[in-house]
Amino acid sequence: MGLRNVSVRRVLQGAVLGLAVCLLATACGRGEEPEPERVMAEQQCDGTLSPGAARALETVMHTKRFSHDPRGGLERTAEALVADHGKGERRSPTRRLCRANPAGSSDRITVAFHLYRDTELARGDRVASLHPYAMGVEALSGPKRALLYVRCASPRLKGSDKHPARVMGQLDFIRSDLSDTAPIREAHLTILHSATLAVVRKLGCEDDAGLAEKPVLKPLPE
Repeated sequence: MGLRNVSVRRVLQGAVLGLAVCLLATACGRGEEPEPERVMAEQQCDGTLSPGAARALETVMHTKRFSHDPRGGLERTAEALVADHGKGERRSPTRRLCRANPAGSSDRITVAFHLYRDTELARGDRVASLHPYAMGVEALSGPKRALLYVRCASPRLKGSDKHPARVMGQLDFIRSDLSDTAPIREAHLTILHSATLAVVRKLGCEDDAGLAEKPVLKPLPE
């Protein structure tokens, strides 16, 4: 009987020890941050980037692998713009579509949209080191920012058949140290054009809000 009791105690002690190890491992695991998911450029911005835009993103960010950003959302951005227009907003809050950044880097690009007033247009004046291009109602680009203005007539936007909704796309490069060169400006516009084209198509804008399938990278006189 004594040997049997010793065996039972050893089994119980082993089970308790194993349970303690499991609980400790679980507790430690909870304190660990999961490694960011690495994804390709074409998967950024909710899949709104064309092959050309994906290559442009890789060029300006100097990487082919990005941290996944779960906050991007084409449907959410479009729905917010529809709601803002329905409330009679002439200059709506900014609705961010996405951000893209390499893992472990503080550099990032964000793309966002809002309804704009005509008074926001530069009308040929140079603004904050941005250079004008012949695309949409107005397009401007520089080493840290790009802007693209369009007008949209869509059944989803009440009254836009008579007074087209004004939609602006904005790209911002946070912590950019890129030079103010034509290739960099064109890369930013290529990214923004692709995202904007996806948004106006989601909104159902007639004639894609005047945007061509590919970006028009023709600089205008300054």
